[in-house]
Amino acid sequence: MADKPSPAGQVYFEFTQLGPQMRVAAIDGATGIEVIVIAPLTATQSQMQNLALAKLKRRLAQQG
Repeated sequence: MADKPSPAGQVYFEFTQLGPQMRVAAIDGATGIEVIVIAPLTATQSQMQNLALAKLKRRLAQQG
């Protein structure tokens, strides 16, 4: 059986610095669903993206 494609499909990330924190938006390209996480500036970009992507995947799973 083939692996199912990622439920998020193509994901867009937007980074906005807010003082000592980074606001990271993850947007699902297919549905337009957006989630926001706030991460410390000490986190790497990869860590921030992984956190936002995990939250987006949870939101998409809840949507059905």
